[in-house]
Amino acid sequence: MIKKTISALVLSACMSLAAHADPLSYARYDQVRTTDLYLDLKADFSHKILAGYAELTLNWIDKNARTLVLDTSELNIAKVQVQNAAGRWSAVSFMLDKLDADKGRALRIALPFQPQKVRVYYRTAPSASALQWMNPEQTLSGKRPFMFSQSQEINARSWAPVQDTPAVRFTYSARIEAPAGMRVVMSAENDQKATGQGGWKFRMTQPIPSYLLAIAIGEIDVRNVGPRSAVYAEPQRIEAAANELVDTEKMIAAAEGLYGPYRWERYDMIVLPPSFPIGGMENPRMTFLTPTMIAGDKSLVDLIAHELAHSWSGNLVTNASWKHFWLNEGFTTYVTTRIVEKLYGDEVAEMNLQVEQEEAMASLAKIPAAKQALLTRDPDTSAASYTDSNLVYPKGAWLLRTLEQRAGRDVFDLFLRGWFDQHAFKSATTDEFVDYLKKNLLDAHPEIMSQSELDEWLYGPGIPATAKHAGSPRLAALDAQRDAWLKGELPTAELPAKNWIALEWMHFLNDIDGKASALQMQQLDQAFGLGKTGNNEIAYRFLLSSVKAGYNVREPLNKFLMSVGRQKFVVPLYAALLKNPNEKEWARTVYARARTHYHPMTQASVDKAFKQK
Repeated sequence: MIKKTISALVLSACMSLAAHADPLSYARYDQVRTTDLYLDLKADFSHKILAGYAELTLNWIDKNARTLVLDTSELNIAKVQVQNAAGRWSAVSFMLDKLDADKGRALRIALPFQPQKVRVYYRTAPSASALQWMNPEQTLSGKRPFMFSQSQEINARSWAPVQDTPAVRFTYSARIEAPAGMRVVMSAENDQKATGQGGWKFRMTQPIPSYLLAIAIGEIDVRNVGPRSAVYAEPQRIEAAANELVDTEKMIAAAEGLYGPYRWERYDMIVLPPSFPIGGMENPRMTFLTPTMIAGDKSLVDLIAHELAHSWSGNLVTNASWKHFWLNEGFTTYVTTRIVEKLYGDEVAEMNLQVEQEEAMASLAKIPAAKQALLTRDPDTSAASYTDSNLVYPKGAWLLRTLEQRAGRDVFDLFLRGWFDQHAFKSATTDEFVDYLKKNLLDAHPEIMSQSELDEWLYGPGIPATAKHAGSPRLAALDAQRDAWLKGELPTAELPAKNWIALEWMHFLNDIDGKASALQMQQLDQAFGLGKTGNNEIAYRFLLSSVKAGYNVREPLNKFLMSVGRQKFVVPLYAALLKNPNEKEWARTVYARARTHYHPMTQASVDKAFKQK
């Protein structure tokens, strides 16, 4: 895409979103917006900091404004400079507001005029919430350290002074200095042949929100897995990662067939160390992945389908604030199932959908009713208050699937593709989606969904009674076997589980959680080797059910907790251990050893669980 078109997109997004306020950002983006960011930073592993400067190119909307407000968290600001019309740089005064535990500090820069460019010289803190600095012994080779970022939701401000809100989109470029023998990758164009001499250089020509800023530095190898995709990973993991991800190009083609061309040129991925706190992060051009998705049989690659789907829903069309998080994740979860169906067939897609919906229904008992709506109305200003419920993933997808079922797939596919096309490289709100939905679907076909039902989906708790539940014949047959096994009527040895795929195991283990006895869990383990499975989704569910049943799985559980840092897994496991009086102290001992292996986000979540006990 040519630069002039990108600039027009940025300006269009600026004007259309001027009225939307983000309570998690100090930025006055109704007055001025960042259109481009340049980072010039040096990675100092001995002190665990990034140091250098950020140069922001600005578009002034309010011609009377004379203050630039940026979001920061634990940044040490050395100086701020502005560039005048003659190209000369000069220092200006600035101040940092009082610290807010959730939002960090506002950096307020006083300006004598409205400059096009501002430079902020700074360094990060070793405790920056977005960055995990790993010692060599925490890596596979044990030779060199490693660092990676996780900026979502509002952690970009801990490693760059930015307008840290998804309402603002900007292009960016960077030059990063790193120690010899280490590769730097970013959510931008990555040159596989680069050596890092003179610094590692990057360019992102499509405008992105700040939470998609991403960086990783370490001993990293690369393998191409398709004509426009490659995988990066530590050398000892690169072959397993490449083998697992060979279907990536098929996934891209499947998504393009549904929702139009892939607009980010390349879809590269990096498989990070196990401490990466989430399954995947959809950083454009460079998806960040947990190694827990490597099962050896491609049974967990729906995670790739999900992160790829974000290239349309989330990255291309972004929620304008985290209040509208479902526009990112609900849409992406829906698109994921469509990609899985196209690649792996109706049967697998239906099983995947049923497991997804059943887990959503089971989660309702643990989520306050006020947090079960798609559109969050929580007045709290912490990011967690907007996104701490994973219900928006399946519930948002369920709403879209309901619309699809009633409108017909051909009609709905055109409708959804139009949403992506008309809002490409923009940030959107729920109101904007509802307006689009009415004008392009419901006004002509009001029988599809009434306003009261739509309101129930968006603002009500739980899943509406009108929702149609997925039903897989294979899982229905499995249910009968599960019930007989739980009652003791079907011996463990007679379970036909050797032929089950991962989704069937996940469904089975979900349903026996809290119901099976210690003896039954032991028999499962002995018959099918679940304590030694290489599939982490299965391992997690087996270990969780075993802890609740009282079956001793300390040896595999210790190995799991010491080697996996994905919050989805470790937080519930520690919580289950803490509820068991016999395991409480053992859990504290394990966590004392494991804590330094976890990302700061995971540490905070597990710390909270221990404090509550």
